[in-house]
Amino acid sequence: MRTWPLIIKHTVAAGLLTVTFSIPVKGDEAGLTPLYERLQAAEAVDSKGITREIRMKWAQSGSDAMDLVLKRGQDALERGENDAAIEHFSAVIDHAPDFAEAYHGRAQAYFAEGLAGPALADLEQALILNPHHFDALYGLGTVLEQLGEAALAYETYALVLKMHPHYDEAKAARARLKTEVEGREL
Repeated sequence: MRTWPLIIKHTVAAGLLTVTFSIPVKGDEAGLTPLYERLQAAEAVDSKGITREIRMKWAQSGSDAMDLVLKRGQDALERGENDAAIEHFSAVIDHAPDFAEAYHGRAQAYFAEGLAGPALADLEQALILNPHHFDALYGLGTVLEQLGEAALAYETYALVLKMHPHYDEAKAARARLKTEVEGREL
């Protein structure tokens, strides 16, 4: 019997829904709150710059050395060198276990290697550390969709759009899953 969908459903239904309403902001995240608010209210053209600014801040661990190792992991991931990417991201996590972006990066590398379980675990940790991480949330939707959990993926993409209304990939994913999840109108 598979139990992970219930855990993920609990995470989506109970944990992540609170992102929209009342997640306590801690540490470095406090400086991002105005950007998150601007992103939610922005026009599509303005959202690109705000998104870029948020992602740049997410990539800052507070340590130049860890930022360099993170960048090496991202570069390896872009080149399709997933094993090397996993090693780099794991090294960052070992030294900076509260750095959400390292978990997000490693989740991407795991997913590229076909390792859905470890990818889900890292996405969950990234979202625990940074509940506003719309890229990690989108990644969660992608993994759920790949695992055949269309309804959960559909819900997850909706949460992404609550945080980032102009996240084009989440819009496309919802459109793709709409008929499967909601059915056809008669």
